[in-house]
Amino acid sequence: MSSPLFDLRGRVALITGGSKGIGQAIARGFAEAGADVVISSRHEDDLRAAAADIRHGLDTGVATIVADMTKRDDVKRLAETAAHAFGRIDILVNNAGTNRPQQLVAIEDEDWDRIVELNLNSCMALSRCIVPEMKQHRWGRIIYISSIMGLSSFPGRAAYSATKSALIGLCRAAALELGDFGITVNCIAPGPIHTALPVNVLTEQERKAVAARTALGRWGHPREVAGPALLLASEAGNYITGSMLVVDGGILARAF
Repeated sequence: MSSPLFDLRGRVALITGGSKGIGQAIARGFAEAGADVVISSRHEDDLRAAAADIRHGLDTGVATIVADMTKRDDVKRLAETAAHAFGRIDILVNNAGTNRPQQLVAIEDEDWDRIVELNLNSCMALSRCIVPEMKQHRWGRIIYISSIMGLSSFPGRAAYSATKSALIGLCRAAALELGDFGITVNCIAPGPIHTALPVNVLTEQERKAVAARTALGRWGHPREVAGPALLLASEAGNYITGSMLVVDGGILARAF
């Protein structure tokens, strides 16, 4: 029997970027803990496949919503539609994000604006839409998926690191504002997790070098972020807010 501390039965979670990678893994983890989940992404086919995987073997509700988080109208529609799917949103995981490595002097305004809008601005906009109802219920969980790239960086990652660092600041300020309403706000900062995003921007040699720098000698699996997310989303994390949980296999523990 699972611990009641991690029981999400009766809760409803919205996970952006929920059709693959970390987002899908978190959605599955929440569903296994009993939550009804709403996942969003830009691609309907990916959402259908992810929903089938999430609900496989489980008696829990899974809803899908196509939305482009770089468009404020879509963000507002997502918040409204998600709330109607199961009656409310108790847990919000702002996971959608992107990266396009470019040297600082070569960054195009269009690329910078898109990364900032998706990785940072959409998180603020969606939280702004969801928080009022959380305040009414006097309970809520908001989780921002940041990155260790918000604490350290790598050449060509100026836009990505800037947005992931800013999420940490947003988390801390929001936690102070919302604590009186029973709402916690936290960040998860994943390190090298094997998803399409880093696989597509790093060479095989670079990926091996990254693995060698971790204490565990390997890349993480998206599922290994789901457990920390469950901690922050459940009663087990009642007294954790304004915090950043690093999930990086020990890579930041290494000085040189």
